Amino acid sequence: MAQTLSGTVVRATGSWYEVLHDGSVIRCRIRGRLRLRGARSTNPVVVGDQVVCESDAEGDWAIIDIAPRTNYVIRRASNLSKESHIIAANVDRALLLVTLQAPTTPTEFVDRFLVTCEAYKIPVVIVLAKRDLQDDATVAEFRTVYEQAGYDVLEVSAITGEGIGRIRELLADGTTLLSGNSGVGKSTLIGTIDPRIDIRTGEISQSHGKGRHTTTFSTMYVLTNGSAVIDTPGIKGFGLIDIDDAELWHYFPEMMRIAPACRFYNCTHTHEPGCAVVEAVRNGEIAAARYESYLKMLDEDEKYRK
Repeated sequence: MAQTLSGTVVRATGSWYEVLHDGSVIRCRIRGRLRLRGARSTNPVVVGDQVVCESDAEGDWAIIDIAPRTNYVIRRASNLSKESHIIAANVDRALLLVTLQAPTTPTEFVDRFLVTCEAYKIPVVIVLAKRDLQDDATVAEFRTVYEQAGYDVLEVSAITGEGIGRIRELLADGTTLLSGNSGVGKSTLIGTIDPRIDIRTGEISQSHGKGRHTTTFSTMYVLTNGSAVIDTPGIKGFGLIDIDDAELWHYFPEMMRIAPACRFYNCTHTHEPGCAVVEAVRNGEIAAARYESYLKMLDEDEKYRK
């Protein structure tokens, strides 16, 4: 006789899904109709999804339904035969781990991730990881740009313990997504927060200065306090999807604060006379680097949205 149960997807490999139900993990596949429903995405079921599972006569489980998502973090898939790739769903906040060296996180990656979180109303905190390896002047410059934009920037070192207490506070309730390029220390940070969790970590490639992938599949871990953290594979690029050029500036908080002073209500903040945003860039109220990211997202659509 078939049984049904509901639970949370805590691991997704593409073939198998692990669902947490009443403290136990059940391995499931997905029904064909769910694959069809997610035809525009590389992954119709993602970590964080609330799902309904059903067993067959042999005792094998399958996911048969997905509850509506409260939010999700999405990017354009690298597989051009699909349109999008959802990183995780139903998260309370995101922590974007960034390193300014060993390896270097491109600012265009940071800005695209932040835009996506703004678009899907996910609070995000920037975490400057491996603080013990970073140059003080570079850190100060980075903080100025993103704190001016309106983001909290935390400095963290798993080696010295700097900032770890603040991260524990952020992870004290709900579900937190950890994201960033390969090698920025997501898995190491999780292991520092909760030593029970043993995640394989790797070293930085000396020849390329880039991180090696250590997390292969997105996985949700339940911490000792009952909250959850989602560790994701390192992401090389972050292409925007489903964001119109006309609304893009809405997802730059510093531009949203200043745009009401523009002469034209439909100002694109690129060339119009009387643009308060352009003037704010000139006088330093908006960081030039952030404004350049905005222009790149507009002008290099084909390059950056893949």
